[in-house]
Amino acid sequence: MSLKQKQHANWSSRLGFILAATGSAVGLGNIWKFPYMVGESGGAAFVLVYLLSIALIGLPILVTEWMIGRRGQNNPANAMADLATSAGRSKAWMLVGISGILGAFMILSFYSVIGGWSLYYTLNSVTGAFSGQGADGIGALFNDMLGNPGLLLAGHSVFMLLVIGIVARGVTKGLESAARLLMPALGVLLVVLVGYGMTTGHFGEAVSYLFNPDWSKLSGETVLAALGHAFFTLSLGMGIMMAYGSYLGEEVNLLKTARTVVIMDTVIALGAGLAIFPLVFANNLDLASGPGLIFVTLPLAFGQMGGGIVLGLMFFLLLTFAAVTSAISLLEPVVEFVEERTPLSRGASAVVAGAAAWALGIAALLSFNLWSGPVLFDLNVFDLLDKLTSKFMLPLTGLGAIVFTGWFLDKESVRRELGMDVYDFSLWSLITRFIAPIGVAVVFFTSL
Repeated sequence: MSLKQKQHANWSSRLGFILAATGSAVGLGNIWKFPYMVGESGGAAFVLVYLLSIALIGLPILVTEWMIGRRGQNNPANAMADLATSAGRSKAWMLVGISGILGAFMILSFYSVIGGWSLYYTLNSVTGAFSGQGADGIGALFNDMLGNPGLLLAGHSVFMLLVIGIVARGVTKGLESAARLLMPALGVLLVVLVGYGMTTGHFGEAVSYLFNPDWSKLSGETVLAALGHAFFTLSLGMGIMMAYGSYLGEEVNLLKTARTVVIMDTVIALGAGLAIFPLVFANNLDLASGPGLIFVTLPLAFGQMGGGIVLGLMFFLLLTFAAVTSAISLLEPVVEFVEERTPLSRGASAVVAGAAAWALGIAALLSFNLWSGPVLFDLNVFDLLDKLTSKFMLPLTGLGAIVFTGWFLDKESVRRELGMDVYDFSLWSLITRFIAPIGVAVVFFTSL
């Protein structure tokens, strides 16, 4: 039980919630990782496996986390404890919620560092820092940034202040208003960049790269990659969707809304590929450069093409918007927990939670320079936070949520809440009790 009772906030509309949930799902990984994974893993063949994984794992866990949040009307830890108690189960299930909140907090700490990179590169786009630069110059720009703790701290601090400011304003004035502004802006920028890609003469090559099925590239490893990305792309296992669900009214159809969010997330990820890969092919750039594709490879292209300043600015604004919408969702479950478990106001909770994540982020950014040596398991602080959350905490939290819902919540009440007939619910039960948990467990153990 929380230390105080407050009027629980609600989304003002289903559209606002959809935009906020999609904004959480659309992050830095969508802009570079998913298109790269599609191209390297069989194009449309990979997309089909990914969509199947979304249907069998991602979407059920998304609905499950929303349902837990909506039923609990509380932060993820309290919601899990209350639902477990009402179902006659141990309150130890609250550890699932705590793990999600802690995971979101840890991810935000290093995600904000990368958000700072995006802000810095947006500024570089405005000043024309990429213009006329060769590969060595662009590489030096990136390496000099990583080697400068003061510069990294400045970017990290500005980004975190922006995130804290949005979350402090509350659910409707903060999260929802930001999503209503940033998500359409992100969509417009993406459409413009795809439109430019069509003029490069390499758009067809990019379409073929992304959508031409190459079944020979499908292996057990790529199927597992599709399973893993289907889980992580929807912000599952981080307490985010439980927190967002706690602001939902009973009138929202969870299944229909989840399908909308999944479709929008996938369309944006594929759209990013259609924006990026024509530039990559037109400039004979390295497809397999991973994160460097964003901060080294593409700036090289922007610096050598006509209109590169404008295109570079638009691209890094797109990247920044995606980073902000994800970061505010990462801070939200932490703020909700602090606000409901302490006497602090919404604004004060956002400042305390954000400042704590900012402080941990300093250790993460120093991993690239002053503290570059390993601290545990041959990993520096940045990599340790990344591995600990992505490989352990997130899958275990998602697994706990789906097992709890599939095995311990009253089945008839779940069926009524989802608006399913008996036949459809039998299929749903099969997925939530067996297929989704097994899928998450397979991803978890293979990633180890």
